[in-house]
Amino acid sequence: MSEAASETLVTEDMMERKGVWANQRTSPPVSESDIRKWAIATYWPETPPRVYWDADYASTTKHRGIIAPPDFNPFAWPVHRPRRGAGAARGAAGSARTVDGKPVRRTTGMNGGQTDTYGVPMRPGDVIRSRSRLVRWEERQGRLGLTLYTYTETEWTNQDGALVRRRISTGIRY
Repeated sequence: MSEAASETLVTEDMMERKGVWANQRTSPPVSESDIRKWAIATYWPETPPRVYWDADYASTTKHRGIIAPPDFNPFAWPVHRPRRGAGAARGAAGSARTVDGKPVRRTTGMNGGQTDTYGVPMRPGDVIRSRSRLVRWEERQGRLGLTLYTYTETEWTNQDGALVRRRISTGIRY
């Protein structure tokens, strides 16, 4: 087999982690104040929709209470920053790897974007659980050489197990 044919950016670690849920976190209970501050910040300088901050009004809506904006992140301000978990694709820019004992060139990485799917809205008192897994990857030859596209799924559920958000993130390395 030629050296070019055996070249790959896929690591043994990636193969072991494919499909395995990891990087599990649990948020503190979501507070009404957190929701209100997030809505004010994200809608600034406009006034956010009342369902995000006015309890009396929100009780008259189909939600029957305050809900968080879909992009609300209960993990946004952790006391301790979590290390990059096993669910994300590793082998970031500049990492040195070997395949069959031979060095593989250094890579450059970038964010290829993400797609979010939303479930139930977050509400005051919710405790959100997050977990991630490496779903799949594709390697292709591009104009910059061998390029690896990794797809990582992050799932958020509430204390009742209901899906809050599913995100598919694309990482690109070449």
